[in-house]
Amino acid sequence: MSMQNTAPLSAYIKIARPDHWVKNVFIMPGLVLALILIEIPDETGIFLLKLLAGFLATCFIASANYVINEWLDAEFDKYHPTKKYRPVVSQNMKFSLVMAEYAVCIAAGIALSFLVNIPFLLTEVWLLVMGVLYNVKPIRTKDIVYLDVLSESINNMIRLLLGWFIVCENVYPPSSVLVGYWMAGAFLMAVKRYAEYRMIGDPKLAGSYRKSFARYSEATLLCSSFFYALCATFLLGIFLLKYRIEYIVAIPFLFFLFCYYLYIAYKPDSAAQKPEKLFREKKLMILVGILVVLFAVLTIVDIPVMEMWETAFFIPTSA
Repeated sequence: MSMQNTAPLSAYIKIARPDHWVKNVFIMPGLVLALILIEIPDETGIFLLKLLAGFLATCFIASANYVINEWLDAEFDKYHPTKKYRPVVSQNMKFSLVMAEYAVCIAAGIALSFLVNIPFLLTEVWLLVMGVLYNVKPIRTKDIVYLDVLSESINNMIRLLLGWFIVCENVYPPSSVLVGYWMAGAFLMAVKRYAEYRMIGDPKLAGSYRKSFARYSEATLLCSSFFYALCATFLLGIFLLKYRIEYIVAIPFLFFLFCYYLYIAYKPDSAAQKPEKLFREKKLMILVGILVVLFAVLTIVDIPVMEMWETAFFIPTSA
C-alpha cells in the first residue's frame, strides 16, 4: 500500500463500482420471462416499487462484492497494466473504512430486498455468498482454473432469478433457461479472460496477476469459451423451441451475437475486458437491439407454417 495521505471519499465510492451497476440489467430477462410465462401483476404501482427496490438491492449487494474484491485483489492488481492504478493499490485506504463500506452495502441491499419478497431476499443472500466464495481464502474460487469462470458467471443465473422473483415468488423458471443463462455468462466471462490474457501478453506476468492464468493458455481459454457457447445455445434453444416454436427464427441471430462478441475480444484493449463499457460497441448494441425486437415480435406474432414443426415428431402414446 502507498504511504501517502489517507484516500479521499471518492476512492471509497469508486471501489464500490457504481459505474458497473449497469450490469444489473441482467435481472430484466428474468423479469420479462416471468411476465410472458406467468402473468402480469395486477397492482402496477406495487410492481414498480418492487422493481425499483429489487434493482437497487442488487446494485448494493453487487457493490459489497466489488468492495471486498478490490481490497483482496490489491496484491495481484499491481501486476496488471491498468488495474495497478485502482485506489486500493495506488492510495492509502483504511481497512476499517473499507469493511464499514462493505457492511453498509450489505445492510442496504438486505433492507431493500425485504420490500420485494422472501425468495428474492434469499437469492440476494446467495449472490452475496458467491462474492465471498469467489474472493475470500481459503476457497477463493477465482484462483482455481475453470472454476473461476463458472463461479463468477453463475451470478448471471442468480440475476435472472432475481428478476423472476420480482414478478413471481411461488414458481421457478425452467431449468433449461436457468442453466443456459449461466452458460451464456460463462461464455462472456471466458472471453473476458481470453481478452485479458492476450492484452497482458506475458504468461508469467499473467500468472502473477491472476493465479488461474498460470494454468490457462490462449488455446484453453478459447476452447472453453466455445464449449460454454455450445452449452448456452443448446439449452436456450431447448427453451425457445419448447415454449414457442416461432422463436426458432431468432436462433441464427443469437448464434451470430455470440460470434460477434468473440470477435470483439480480438480488438486491442477490447471492451470484452470491461463489460460495463460494451455499450460503446455500436454494432454489438445494434445486434442486441435487433434480437430484442425480434423476440418481442415473435412473442406476439404467430407463424402458421411453423405449426407443422410442433407436431412433426409427435408420437401419440397408447392409453
